[in-house]
Amino acid sequence: MESLVISCDTCVMDGTSACADCVVTHLLAPARREPMAFTDAELQAVALLAKAGMVPTLRHREAA
Repeated sequence: MESLVISCDTCVMDGTSACADCVVTHLLAPARREPMAFTDAELQAVALLAKAGMVPTLRHREAA
């Protein structure tokens, strides 16, 4: 099972207005600095919830 590991420390959006409207911020706050792993199924679930307006979208953008 593949997973996507997200860390706010590596996100170029960290500290911007987009950060406040990111599902990771909402899921991890206040411990935002701990990396979070999403499986493909979890990413699909987050996308469906975001499409329904129930959670913010994933705004994470990895620094190059």
